[in-house]
Amino acid sequence: MTSNRAKLFVAAALYALSVHVFAQREPTPLVDQQHCMFCHTDDAPFLAPSFQQIAERYRNVPGAAPMLEHKLRMGGRAHWGDMAMPSAGERGGPLSAEDAHTLVQWVLNH
Repeated sequence: MTSNRAKLFVAAALYALSVHVFAQREPTPLVDQQHCMFCHTDDAPFLAPSFQQIAERYRNVPGAAPMLEHKLRMGGRAHWGDMAMPSAGERGGPLSAEDAHTLVQWVLNH
C-alpha cells in the first residue's frame, strides 16, 4: 500500500511539473504567425515591452487577460512608449479568440 501511495505521489508530482513546463513553453506557431518577436523579446524591452514586463504589469490585474486578448486580435493604442499594437491582420493574419487566449496566458505566465 505504501508503495502504491509513493507511486501515486510521484505520478502527481510529475504531472504538476509537466503542466508547469508546458505553460512556460512558447506557442511557437502562433508566435511565428503573428510575428511577435519582431517587436517583443522574452526578457528585455525592444520595440515593445518584453513578455516579462507585460506579465509583471498585468498578471494580477482583474480583467487584464480579456483586454490583452482583444488587443492582440484588434490592435490598440500604445500603453508603452509610442508604438501602438497592430491588429492581427496587420501582423500575420486573423487570430482566433482561442489562439489569442493561448498567447496571453503564455505571456502572463512569464
